Amino acid sequence: MQVNHYFDDNVLSIGLDNAAGHHTVGVMNPGRYEFSTSQHEHMVVISGTLVIQRDGDDEPQLFSEGESFDVPAHQRFQCEATEMTAYLCTYLAG
Repeated sequence: MQVNHYFDDNVLSIGLDNAAGHHTVGVMNPGRYEFSTSQHEHMVVISGTLVIQRDGDDEPQLFSEGESFDVPAHQRFQCEATEMTAYLCTYLAG
């Protein structure tokens, strides 16, 4: 396992590798953050809400508990946690 700290510890994640691939499980304090991807990412909101603006999105999109979204490799995206939020990120090939 690997613990990742971002944005002055406002975003924390634990990375793991298993038979299903590489994943991170994390939490975000309320706030606005910008991330960039090195691989295709599939994100699931476990608890809370995220407002996401990806390259090519006309408007930001709201994702709540149980909803998911994808971000292609090598893109930046804006992320706003409107409340304390937990997420699962799965890194996909291609």
